[in-house]
Amino acid sequence: MQVVFLNTFEKSGGEDGAAREAQLSICEQNGVWSVIWTDADGPLDGGQSAWYEGGSWEEMMTAFRHGVAVRMGEGFAPLIDGMLEERRSADAGAAQYAMIQCYGEMNGNAELFNALRDWRRAKAASIKKSAYLVATNRMLWMLSAYVPLQPEELMQIPGWGEAKQAAYGAEVLAVTGAFGRETSFPLDWVADRLDPKVYTKWVFKQKENKYKTQLDRQQEKRDLLRAIAEGKSIEELQAEIELPRRDLMERLEKLDLEGYDLEPLIEKELASMPASEQQLVWDALQSMGDRYLRPVLHRVYGEDAEQGKGKGLDLLYDRLRLIRLRYRRSGGNDRVS
Repeated sequence: MQVVFLNTFEKSGGEDGAAREAQLSICEQNGVWSVIWTDADGPLDGGQSAWYEGGSWEEMMTAFRHGVAVRMGEGFAPLIDGMLEERRSADAGAAQYAMIQCYGEMNGNAELFNALRDWRRAKAASIKKSAYLVATNRMLWMLSAYVPLQPEELMQIPGWGEAKQAAYGAEVLAVTGAFGRETSFPLDWVADRLDPKVYTKWVFKQKENKYKTQLDRQQEKRDLLRAIAEGKSIEELQAEIELPRRDLMERLEKLDLEGYDLEPLIEKELASMPASEQQLVWDALQSMGDRYLRPVLHRVYGEDAEQGKGKGLDLLYDRLRLIRLRYRRSGGNDRVS
């Protein structure tokens, strides 16, 4: 086994004041990658644990970075730093942005947060959008911590831009205006108020969550490819992967872009769709373009097609998406398949 990377970590502050050391290594043998953490004082026999073992460089690096973020969040400091940085940046503005987020999440007013969440729920329902597109939980916690009362104050909240100001600003200020606050704007006081240790731990938690999401997405991709290889239908894929139907179709489109062969799945799903109907969809894609499917739906099935909500409409859109995959792969020639 060849060691291709080795780094030493140290953690101070034990009960006896002694430093605790650990090593992290990346090894390769016959195309199989291993990420190994060795901690003599750890809970496992010999203090060794494997974070990853497999043939994917991408998955190995994600597991590596996720583990590093976890350990650095626990207080381990590496001898060689920079393992989590996709790009180095000394942008003071970005650091201030992160500090404002951190303080906001840790000092939010729960009562105001709940009031803002109630507003978000009602707003999302009224405009038929997902709640997170109106405002994320992180945004609501920041609003509840800093309590902006004027439009110019609201614009100082990270992530709150001109579009949100125009769409929701007055309504949000109507909610926050019913609450008092102990802090002030501008938010240049946050860096001095925030405990550096708390902030550092929060930063590594954000990195840990980021890489955990990537690990979950990679596992989801493996499960999806396996299920497709087993000949499962879209209905069966949705039940197994537990994704909303639209999200599942977007994953399939991404797999197609990455070069995976989805033709067996497409053939299976379109088997009950008459060739003449498929040709109508193909012709509509040629004449109208393949960026938006709603105009294609109207061209082929009429504008009344969207009146039939539920599975019937889902099925039509699924078929349009699958034919579009074939269409894009073919370069838009005259053949349906």
